[in-house]
Amino acid sequence: MQTIKGPGIFLAQFAGDTAPFNTLAAICKWAKEKGFTGVQIPAWDTRFIDLQQAAESKTYADEIKGTVQEAGLEITELASHLLGQLVAVNPAYDTLFDGFAPPALHGNPKARTAWAVQQLLYAAKASEHLGLNAHATFSGALLWQTVYPWPQRPAGLVETAFTELANRWLPILNAFDECGVDCCYEIHPGEDLHDGVSYEMFLAKVNNHQRACLLYDPSHFVLQCLDYLAYIDHYHQRIKAFHVKDAEFNPTGKQGVYGGYQSWVNRAGRFRSLGDGQVNFKSIFSKLAAYDYKGWAVLEWECAIKNSEDGAAEGAPFIKKHIIKVTKKAFDDFAGTGSNEEFNRALLGL
Repeated sequence: MQTIKGPGIFLAQFAGDTAPFNTLAAICKWAKEKGFTGVQIPAWDTRFIDLQQAAESKTYADEIKGTVQEAGLEITELASHLLGQLVAVNPAYDTLFDGFAPPALHGNPKARTAWAVQQLLYAAKASEHLGLNAHATFSGALLWQTVYPWPQRPAGLVETAFTELANRWLPILNAFDECGVDCCYEIHPGEDLHDGVSYEMFLAKVNNHQRACLLYDPSHFVLQCLDYLAYIDHYHQRIKAFHVKDAEFNPTGKQGVYGGYQSWVNRAGRFRSLGDGQVNFKSIFSKLAAYDYKGWAVLEWECAIKNSEDGAAEGAPFIKKHIIKVTKKAFDDFAGTGSNEEFNRALLGL
């Protein structure tokens, strides 16, 4: 077993245009003061990193790494959620997701997809240059608008969509493999990879690619009423990244999983700051430790009620408290009788 690394913090929800959230050096200093030891950097945020330059210049990547280390922190992973989303977009969402791409690509889905794929290729090489072994992203979605099958899905639609999704991701996964980096999909509503079954469908299409791994975030499973502890039992060998995020699901006689088009604060299922929701983090950290999870525990702050500064201030000690320093010996070693093959065989009557 290995002790989980952390606490880390995903910078995306804290980035802004005012100090200390507008430069990598300043936000790292802020994170260190909050008690974090690692930062997950959003690869799309040019205030923190030039992704193409990090991919093409080891010197520049070393400068980024040096800035983080100067604050007393480590980079946990790069994250490319907004870029991964654009690898696969159904036309129903074209206009909404154009905002994730440069203005010159708006209204041009094919060019936008090609750009997103290139960004993921940069992310693989940049991760290698930064000395990272995992990367966080989204799968994108061709099918999400059909998640509830009404009208009835045409025969073969799901098969065709997953074949296409795999075809788009295979070259990216191969690039990550060449760079020695695991590509970790955050299983998330709005993505075609939104639960264990859909992930397995994708995995089969990419020939069980060794780099098609998982970012574990229990909050999305609470909102889906999915057993997030059993999920670890099923997929622990593929879990290479971990977002520590809380959530709650409180259905009523008027509202359930779909939320009735309400704002986040008024939904039956909503994200909460760590410790304010329903996630059983003690069991999660225990399972991950027992399964020898070797990555980071990274706070992703998303809360409809509490402000982000308090969420961060409370998040670091919360994660630190839950990280289990794994034992290097068995609790009953004091009663051991040593190892002796001849003695063992005698006990068995052999």
